[in-house]
Amino acid sequence: MNEKFETLFNAIETKKAVLGVVGLGYVGLPLAVEMVKQGFTVVGIDLDPEKIDRIYRGDSYISDISSEDLAACVQTGRFKPTTDYSMIAVIDAISICVPTPLSENQDPDTSYITKVVDEIKHFMKPGLLITLESTTYPGTTEELIQSEIEALGYEAGKDFFLCFSPERVDPSNSRFNTRNTPKVIGGTTEDCLKLGVALYKKYVDSVVPVSSPKVAEMSKLLENTFRSVNIAFVNEMAMMCDRMGIDVWEVIDAAATKPFGYMPFYPGPGIGGHCIPLDPMYLSWKAKGFRFYSKFIELAQSTNDNMPYYVISKTATILNEYAKSIKRSNILLLGMAYKPDISDLRESPGLEVYEQFKENGANVEYYDPHAHSFLDKNGATVNSVEYDLNQFRNKYDCMVLITNHSSLDYSMIASLGVPILDTRNAFNSYAQPHIYKIGHSVQHVTEPGEAVLV
Repeated sequence: MNEKFETLFNAIETKKAVLGVVGLGYVGLPLAVEMVKQGFTVVGIDLDPEKIDRIYRGDSYISDISSEDLAACVQTGRFKPTTDYSMIAVIDAISICVPTPLSENQDPDTSYITKVVDEIKHFMKPGLLITLESTTYPGTTEELIQSEIEALGYEAGKDFFLCFSPERVDPSNSRFNTRNTPKVIGGTTEDCLKLGVALYKKYVDSVVPVSSPKVAEMSKLLENTFRSVNIAFVNEMAMMCDRMGIDVWEVIDAAATKPFGYMPFYPGPGIGGHCIPLDPMYLSWKAKGFRFYSKFIELAQSTNDNMPYYVISKTATILNEYAKSIKRSNILLLGMAYKPDISDLRESPGLEVYEQFKENGANVEYYDPHAHSFLDKNGATVNSVEYDLNQFRNKYDCMVLITNHSSLDYSMIASLGVPILDTRNAFNSYAQPHIYKIGHSVQHVTEPGEAVLV
């Protein structure tokens, strides 16, 4: 029996193993906190000193982790955040949770993974278990980690252990979290998988082992490509219903009454977040290396990417009913985060909507109770306006709902009488002639208080 395997397995079972998490963002910080809660000593590594400082102060910057929980973890003395990669030398099992964005050419950018692997090569000790959680293309674990470490003379499954376990974080989800979300994991060898399963079972309720890292990598891409394709389909249906004078939201509700063979998806101003806009393109890029070209993925990406432009066009049609144009109009975007009740702006379609309104000559501002500022494409800081209903009524020619935050007072906003384009059907309970929505025809205003469909 492999002595290094036995040593690490026993350390995991007795919770004496020192665990490491590289990247303390939306994935890494909740993972590290759960590890600490289950009794492990955890070294958290992140190159952002502000994050490290906030962790030590018990000041959470992640919506799914309360400051109280974070402070309690720090107070145990078993959570050791740092910017120092040399701490890898004391770690027995390390999870890599760094970003995997797309380049400007829509190709995978794995540079963050590569940088972490370079640091691991400098400081690792024999018997280390490495688990990659960053979403990436099938083959990454072997190509970027296994081959690099084996080039040093180590052998996977004997001198070190290697797994891939895709993150499944859904920010602000009150039902599913790190602990109760099933965890898929694949190891490069049988012993690698055994150690990975043993470790994750200590802080995840359900672990799902698969035959290889490639299967685990592909499973994550399948999950999010499935969502991308179906969102694109319903977005196209929304534009079709708009043209045909049918309310797509009513259509979806009707179809959702079928108890089998149907799963509802909903249209919106585009897709955002750290997964759905990116993961399908990782899969498409990798498939091209096998001379396989996925028309579904490319078409879905194109459809979803074009939704912000549909929002601009729809707004122009609405303003036209009030004898106005986008140019010189004052427009307020309600919400900017990519999903409700979080501050995360990554890949938010609202950012592109904002830029397109600017390019079309609008005076555009936004209000978001969670996301207080962002950088526009020129690098200038754009701040959220204050929540002021009188200003909303008197200043803006049109409001466009981008993100349906639960804290927005939809009844009061609807009562202002300002034309509203609702991209989320959030104003459905407050239907009035001045409230419009994507996936339905614009009401033609003929006289005050009178409207007919065209």
